[in-house]
Amino acid sequence: MPITDLLERNSKLYGDDVALVEINPELKEEQRVTWKEYELIQPTSTSFYRRQITWHVFDEKANRVANMLIDRGIKPGQKCAILLMNCLEWLPIYFGILKAGAIAVPLNFRFTSEEIDYCLKASDSDVLFYGPEFIGRIEEIADKIKKTILLYYVGDQTPSYAEDYFRQSSNSSSIAPLVLVEDTNQAAIYFSSGTTGFPKPILLLHEALSQSAQMEAIHHETTRMDNFLCIPPLYHTGAKMHWFGSLYTGSRAVILKGNSPESILSAVSNERCTIVWLLVPWAQDILAALDSGKLRKEDYELDQWRLMHIGAQPVPPSLIKRWFEYFPNHKYDTNYGLSESTGPGCVHLGINNSHKVGAIGVPGYNWKTKIVDENNVPVTKGDVGELCVKGKGVMVEYYHNPEATAEVLENGWLHTGDMAREDEDGFIYLVDRKKDVIISGGENLYPVQIESFLASHPRIHDVAVIGLPDPRLGEIAAAIIQVREGMTLTEQEVNQFCVDLPRYKRPRKIIFADVIRNPTGKIDKPKLREIYCGERLVEKQYNS
Repeated sequence: MPITDLLERNSKLYGDDVALVEINPELKEEQRVTWKEYELIQPTSTSFYRRQITWHVFDEKANRVANMLIDRGIKPGQKCAILLMNCLEWLPIYFGILKAGAIAVPLNFRFTSEEIDYCLKASDSDVLFYGPEFIGRIEEIADKIKKTILLYYVGDQTPSYAEDYFRQSSNSSSIAPLVLVEDTNQAAIYFSSGTTGFPKPILLLHEALSQSAQMEAIHHETTRMDNFLCIPPLYHTGAKMHWFGSLYTGSRAVILKGNSPESILSAVSNERCTIVWLLVPWAQDILAALDSGKLRKEDYELDQWRLMHIGAQPVPPSLIKRWFEYFPNHKYDTNYGLSESTGPGCVHLGINNSHKVGAIGVPGYNWKTKIVDENNVPVTKGDVGELCVKGKGVMVEYYHNPEATAEVLENGWLHTGDMAREDEDGFIYLVDRKKDVIISGGENLYPVQIESFLASHPRIHDVAVIGLPDPRLGEIAAAIIQVREGMTLTEQEVNQFCVDLPRYKRPRKIIFADVIRNPTGKIDKPKLREIYCGERLVEKQYNS
């Protein structure tokens, strides 16, 4: 079934149950609003500490968006972009676009005005929904885009060149539009994270979204009694498709506008969350806060929290070992995926396989995998090759880019660009990005392996390994190390720690600095290479 059918089903079966809660920890707790009040006053997404809507209101709001678009002449197949921070309006707008038969185009909230302009053109977008955080960026390009793109402003004091989203949608019908939406229809265009170049538009079908929803519920044994805490940005397939498990089961979810350790534990405690998806740096920050005594477990009600899972990047086994020391009763899963595979889950560890921590796991529900060499021949088990995946979640194409599509799609198989190996039990281990492999003196170095080793040092908070040019070896491995707060670490101590690594894998340059990550938690290696390649760094000690 198309993904929109799940929302309509939930409205009919669980209409009065809460579907979504929004928490804004920057505001006062007294600033709360019920769904009935929300329906009446139409507040902006930054007005209140806590807001909530039921499944029935969620569906009605999506219908209003759909009818608003149809009334303005938007036809099935046209593209509608979304540029919003996480908020209670995000998902009703997304589903309203889909109910109109249009194609949703979520945009990264970090995009500059030039990147926004590029992505609107690359996706052939006809509509843009945007929030108050983006007024400055949109004003820079408004004269160019307002002639061809219908602008809806989701906030107070609507600019003169845009439509008032709240007023227009509230004046539109709440009855489901008579638009036939089928599994084989195009549903969304997501943009790649840009870690290997400029973002590319990725076209997905409704059946890919529906498959993702069912898979998420199966992988994490989600039930109607669960409550999912959603923290990462909804523009990304990771957060959205993990939330799809809540959509599939009709269970509650909490959208948290903040990722500090205190706000996360407070939301889990106050909202009785049972499932939390964290990015590596957030898990690191929670552990650091618990280690330092800034946070105490006993100050929160956390017994109902049953599952912590992580995705978006390789996870150091040492991090999960430390996590279990604080949360021994947690189930754990890691999820691997790409926007080209409709986000996470084409490979996943599985909540009963914590003995295999370090692996990304086995093929996900209804997915196939293979690991191949440079000639596209499957490698011997245990050898390193490129991971390929196949399933309903594979993208249709890079939109309007047949050359780039042909480079990664072959007979339904998606070449991920990630190097991996499979153990004797069929569990897959991510070795590194194909483009991140460092060739030093003829040897292949996989930064993820070195990062995982260094992350086990008790004084290292975060680490990234990149290749730097070297006149003799071609490249050398450089480790950018972020030391844990309140601790010190020297280059000599790091080198001594690395004696347990094979000599050729030891980093030849140590850089003490913050590790830069993008909004989805991935190490921003292109940015790090831009900063450090060619620089001669002589700093020997870092005091945090």
